Amino acid sequence: MLTTSALCRGFATAAVLAVSVGCTVQPGTGEPAADAKGGDSLGVSVGPLPERTTATPTPPPPAPTAASARPATDRTAPPAPTTAPPEAPPSPSPTRTAPPTLMATGSQSDQVRELQARLGQIGYFDRAPTGYYGSVTAAAVSAFQDRRGLPRTGATDTVTWQRLLGMTRTPTSDELTPPTTKPVAKPDPRCMKGRVMCISKTSSTLSWMINGKIESSMDVRFGSEYTPTREGTFEVGWKSRHHVSTLYDSPMPYAMFFSGGQAVHYSEDFAARGYSGASHGCVNVRDEKKIAALYAQVKTGDKVVIYW
Repeated sequence: MLTTSALCRGFATAAVLAVSVGCTVQPGTGEPAADAKGGDSLGVSVGPLPERTTATPTPPPPAPTAASARPATDRTAPPAPTTAPPEAPPSPSPTRTAPPTLMATGSQSDQVRELQARLGQIGYFDRAPTGYYGSVTAAAVSAFQDRRGLPRTGATDTVTWQRLLGMTRTPTSDELTPPTTKPVAKPDPRCMKGRVMCISKTSSTLSWMINGKIESSMDVRFGSEYTPTREGTFEVGWKSRHHVSTLYDSPMPYAMFFSGGQAVHYSEDFAARGYSGASHGCVNVRDEKKIAALYAQVKTGDKVVIYW
């Protein structure tokens, strides 16, 4: 039989063994609590093992992306700028339409004659109207435009024409077709008989006379000092309505030849430039209507008298 001391030694040994294997003693009984899974190999029931606290594993850092692989300075750089849409072109400024042109250099009409007469009324045209729009007329129109604050084109547009009409009156017959710009000279005695073109170098006029009566008069100009117009008494040798000079390659409309290559004829240059130019020896007429009427009346053999 086991003695009391042996039993005590046995219980002590069991208690130590229970502690070593993690058992707990059931309170109030002195016996170990049974293990939920059954006893151990010694046949002693052991309680559940103390719960082991397991730390939650820290997840591995994410794999570096292309963006995080860039240097820090690159990661903090501003985003790449996007291409801005092209700016719309500015709206074009509205352009002012020029008023229609009524007359310009080279024009020839009754309206040009009226323009010249009206300009003459207010001091911009100092000669007889010719109906031809040349450099003299263009300069007069340009001066008128400048004084009125209009564009200095030298051409007569609708605005310029209306301004001129408002400042002038309707020209008279004498203003539109004066016989000459200068007083007609006293006819030479050689002009008093027969059919004569009586031409004065002093007054720069030509008078068509029949038996001492002046039928018409017109402005003329002569050759320069290097190509002077001959003076004396001549006859009309021949006529050429659409003549062109073979020597100077220039037109000589309504030509009436009286001395070699010298003739009385219409001059577009005279109509345009006035007395600032000169002929090559011919007698120039600047009024085309008057020279046309004279050409129709003069016959071959009629007299021509040129004098001072």
